[in-house]
Amino acid sequence: MNRIARLIGSDNETATISAEPSVAADLTQDEQLLDAYSTAVVGAAKLASPAVVNIEMQQRPRQNPHGHPAGRGPMGGSGSGFIFTPDGMVLTNSHVVHDAQSIRVTLSDGRSFAAKLIGDDPDTDLAVINIDAPNLASVGFADSGAIQVGQLVIAIGNPYGFQYTVTAGVVSNLARSFRSQTGRLIDGVIQTDAALNPGNSGGPLLNSRGQVIGVNTAIIPAAQGICFAIPGNTAQFVAGRLIRDGRIRRSFIGVGGQNVPLHRRLVRYFHLAEESGVLVVGLEKNGPADRADIREGDILIEVDGKPMPGIDDLHRLLSAERSGEPMTITLLRRTEKLDVRVTPEEGKS
Repeated sequence: MNRIARLIGSDNETATISAEPSVAADLTQDEQLLDAYSTAVVGAAKLASPAVVNIEMQQRPRQNPHGHPAGRGPMGGSGSGFIFTPDGMVLTNSHVVHDAQSIRVTLSDGRSFAAKLIGDDPDTDLAVINIDAPNLASVGFADSGAIQVGQLVIAIGNPYGFQYTVTAGVVSNLARSFRSQTGRLIDGVIQTDAALNPGNSGGPLLNSRGQVIGVNTAIIPAAQGICFAIPGNTAQFVAGRLIRDGRIRRSFIGVGGQNVPLHRRLVRYFHLAEESGVLVVGLEKNGPADRADIREGDILIEVDGKPMPGIDDLHRLLSAERSGEPMTITLLRRTEKLDVRVTPEEGKS
């Protein structure tokens, strides 16, 4: 039997018509799509929520120029994080735990533990802390380089103290840049409309499989649905170095860039191994790249003959070991392919 659809006329009289079979089929399909969406969000939240933690910290009292405490004493703050190794390594934002005197982590099951700061990198707004606790759940990473605009994402965190809040949205853009609290430009940032609020900082941004593709880090307070996350690939690299060295030692060439696709004709003509590169959108005046005559609008594609398809690859190449050692950067300038020699300098971080 066909469904009965009721139409309300302008004269408040009710008329009835028999719904066409195609309309009923469309309604069924819409219900199935909504069920699939709900299933994805619910499944991802169930997988990842046990690994999401609430972080509370007490900051060291600030001192005046004479070395005496300034203010009324330690200040507190809170944020989110997630356990990414079974032995209790927790990834969060640098601004959540930076300059902390004490850090305390509360798990989803209510247990609470003191945490130790392993390493802090304000330049990427990432930090690793550690808790010593048994029976810990952890969450894994997915390749953030494979995500696409429009893809479903789920955020979990503790906004305004409301613990383990789940929101969902889509990837809005993959080529954003913003400056960290140190002033360093963070490139390749993920923009999402999954609702984030103060307290979400440091929580995971997940794909539909419950895998981490980003670390939620910033919002624009006056905007609606404009939120940002550090890519998961960058977070994994930084976390590894923080665990190993306690800090990130990096060199720099003085460019701000974003990932861009390359035109197929250029890829074929120059026989390129990758179909993307790093577009130069800013240059530090008199920096290494500026002195080497790299220009805004150039697309960096190789370093010493190795493909460089994205900004994360450039960051990995610019390790402290490269400081002072000249390297050859291959770039595209309009329709030309050029090689330039650049000598990285060691950064201050």
